[in-house]
Amino acid sequence: MDEKQKRRLTLTPIQYHVTQENGTEHPFSNEFYNLFEDGIYVDVVSGAVLFSSRDKFDHGCGWPSFTKPIGAVLTLTDVSHGMRRTEVRSVTSDSHLGHLFDDGPEDQGGFRYCINSAALRFIPAADLDRAGYGSYARLFKGEK
Repeated sequence: MDEKQKRRLTLTPIQYHVTQENGTEHPFSNEFYNLFEDGIYVDVVSGAVLFSSRDKFDHGCGWPSFTKPIGAVLTLTDVSHGMRRTEVRSVTSDSHLGHLFDDGPEDQGGFRYCINSAALRFIPAADLDRAGYGSYARLFKGEK
């Protein structure tokens, strides 16, 4: 069985569509757009760490928005759908995550990583050790 077949079997239809077919999910009705609990977001395909809730903000666009990644992401020029955008992909799995825009909070660098919930798995801060991500617990010690 090749990697594409494995992913088809292990991902939900929306996860597969978003990550493997460069799709998107509906705004305001996805799993993480309004979740602001402490924790990290990992690649749903590979488990690689991508973003921290400490860098998440409410942009009002209906998708999870982050000011910066804490893991390895790749940005590429995307000229699909008659637009010129910057695509964000996971370095580890080469999966589509979302897009990068320059309308984020200026005091935090001005970037908005607009990421599909279907490309992410959330690990609550309280579960980081148990889930094998204990080294990231330091992000949630002390003041926000």
